Amino acid sequence: MLETVAEQKAFGGTQGVYRHSANSTACTMEFSVFTPPGEGPFAVLWYLSGLTCTQENATTKAGFQRMAAELGIMVICPDTSPRGAGVADDDGYDLGQGAGFYVNATEAPWAAHYRMDDYVSHEMPELIAKHFPADIARQSITGHSMGGHGALTMAFRNPVRYRSVSAFAPIVAPTQCPWGEKAFGAYLGSDRSAWRAYDACELVRDRGAQFDDILIDQGLADNFLEDQLKPGLFEKACAAAGQSLTLRRHAGYDHSYYLMATFMGDHLRFHAARLNG
Repeated sequence: MLETVAEQKAFGGTQGVYRHSANSTACTMEFSVFTPPGEGPFAVLWYLSGLTCTQENATTKAGFQRMAAELGIMVICPDTSPRGAGVADDDGYDLGQGAGFYVNATEAPWAAHYRMDDYVSHEMPELIAKHFPADIARQSITGHSMGGHGALTMAFRNPVRYRSVSAFAPIVAPTQCPWGEKAFGAYLGSDRSAWRAYDACELVRDRGAQFDDILIDQGLADNFLEDQLKPGLFEKACAAAGQSLTLRRHAGYDHSYYLMATFMGDHLRFHAARLNG
């Protein structure tokens, strides 16, 4: 059963927040949907958020509603992890609740609930198709930081499902950065070969070019740029694989939502050209 938490009118459409009992994560999950004006069915853009975030961050800060309404795109923002009193957690901000990393965990105690790959890739599209005027045949995906990692990896593992992919300041090589090594070690275990399925650089090397282009915006004042994000690694991997990549580096922009708010229009137009073309 789908519960409506809140709905507000926005730019002629509806910005809603919804709650349901998820099978994949075995807990109650909350997500937001912006439905543009009109009858639909509408193309779908998934937006995956980063560490410590919920669906609310992008919904209230990214500023996608006006242009999504104009372009006729439904924007869906899932949560970043399972949540609740019975869900495993950690004292660190970069592991546990709020830090699901969009993987299917295989290790205890995480495996019982942390199946965010299945949740976003499989369960949510079925839920959206059932309850909203969505055209599930037309899906694209984007995200920020940890969510950018999720968007890139889900797109490369499901290139038929997603027509396009973009990202804001994504973690492109989680097997080579502290955030990813900590999370993957906990969720996926010590066998690093199992980590490859959730590393964008490894996926583009293994699978080659899958999209006509990928759009990434990265701020050069981002304090996570060198140690955690490492966009140059993905740039090299794409070049070697023949995958077209538009990687835009912006002086003065940091890791905050000002980056997304500034360039969200470009990403929406990028996806609209592929969703509605």
